[in-house]
Amino acid sequence: MTTSVTPQASFGGANPSSRNNTKRPILVFDGDCGFCTMSVDFMKRWIRPRAQIVAWQFADLDELGLTQDQCTQAVQWVPASGPVSSGAAAVADALRASPVPWPVVGVVLAAPVMRTVADRVYKLIATNRYRLPGSTPACKVAAQATAA
Repeated sequence: MTTSVTPQASFGGANPSSRNNTKRPILVFDGDCGFCTMSVDFMKRWIRPRAQIVAWQFADLDELGLTQDQCTQAVQWVPASGPVSSGAAAVADALRASPVPWPVVGVVLAAPVMRTVADRVYKLIATNRYRLPGSTPACKVAAQATAA
C-alpha cells in the first residue's frame, strides 16, 4: 500500500505559546516514517480530527515553534492557542478535536492513570517503529535517536 503526504503551506503568526496563527490546530508527524504515515492516513480516514495534518518535512517548523528533533521523536499537536503537546498527549488532543465518539477516548487517554500508560505505550511504539508494518529505513534512524 502506498501512502502519500501532501505538502502544506507554511503557517504564519507569533502566538507566544504555540505560534500557530491559523484557526485550526495542526498535527505534525514524521512523513519519512511509513508507520507514522499509515497511522496518520488511518486517522484522516476514520477519526477525522478537525485539524490540519502535515509532515514536519513540509512544515515551517520555526514558525510553529518546533524543532526537527522534537518532530522526529514524537508527533506534535500545535493548537490554535495554548501550549504544544507531543507524543501520547498530542494523540489525545487530536482525538478530543475529532467527531463523536473520539473526544471521549481523548479525555480517557489524558486522565492521570491512563496518561502514564499511554506515554509508556507511545514510547515503546516510537522506539520500535522500525519493526512495525509500513516502516522504512528512516524509522530505524529516528528510533535510535529516540532511544538515546
